[in-house]
Amino acid sequence: MRPRPGIVPNYHRVMKGDRVEVVVDTGGASQTFIISASRAGRRLEIATVRGMIEVSELTRTGTTVRTGRFMATRVIALVEHPAADLGEEEPGPRRRRPRAAGEQSSLL
Repeated sequence: MRPRPGIVPNYHRVMKGDRVEVVVDTGGASQTFIISASRAGRRLEIATVRGMIEVSELTRTGTTVRTGRFMATRVIALVEHPAADLGEEEPGPRRRRPRAAGEQSSLL
């Protein structure tokens, strides 16, 4: 299915901030694995297949770049950190308001 002109599909948006944290029980302790989208335009997909949790990094075309596989019985937590939407920009530095004409000092 082709997108209509002027409409941007979800996979064309910048997704560099996508990140998944997987906390795994390793016997006596737990270990945290962080998998993130390494370049702009890539996305992460999570699937549960035959008792395994797969976290895959995909390109815009759907080609798998890398995959992390974890036993579902050993996973303690799976935390997804999605990238911010294009409409929701993070606040930048605040700018000072310009002085009014009466507040400026004379340069002469």
